[in-house]
Amino acid sequence: MKTRALRSQFIPASPVGAPRRLLVVLHGRGDSSDGFAWLPAALALPGVDYLLVDAPDPYLSGYSWYDLPPHQGPGVERSRGRLFELFDEIAAAGYQPAHIGLFGFSQGCLMTLDFGGRCTRALAAYVGVSGYCWRPRQLLTELTVQARRPAWLLTHGHHDEVLDFATTSSQVDQLVAGGLPVQFRAYEKGHTIDPVAELPDLRDFLAERLVV
Repeated sequence: MKTRALRSQFIPASPVGAPRRLLVVLHGRGDSSDGFAWLPAALALPGVDYLLVDAPDPYLSGYSWYDLPPHQGPGVERSRGRLFELFDEIAAAGYQPAHIGLFGFSQGCLMTLDFGGRCTRALAAYVGVSGYCWRPRQLLTELTVQARRPAWLLTHGHHDEVLDFATTSSQVDQLVAGGLPVQFRAYEKGHTIDPVAELPDLRDFLAERLVV
């Protein structure tokens, strides 16, 4: 699968699943799709294809979805539009919304919330790791019916040295109170994915929703 809206790497399932299932992966600031090449083997979700997506803006040795705060607004909105275009391409490739998951780390987590909450396709799962929500009040006013389903998991580390735990935790409370049914799990970790405590939870959440 080749995409035009955003550069990406496609990793097909082996063996190929039926119906076709897909996990779209959004990296964090300064990273790239290469930085998540390990994820398919680590998750080991049978029959699931992976689309590892590069953000649109060059940043250091990788890419970025938006500018640093407080200037992130234009980039967030532009990247949101690119994701809508990307998901049109994914639909054209034959994937049904109920067989698609969206996974984001750090900046990718923010984009998962920002795009996923406004998407009119009812995706199977939305997973955001070590991120936060940009303008949660505005997001809540624009939530789609499709987003208001219990298909959300957000995780964060008590010791995150990049994005404050208390801020994200407070935002999750705000989102849940506003109608976004988010599961929130906290770990004794920094700004990373904990391979021992967290990764199995991510795998189980995605497997329940993506694997036949």
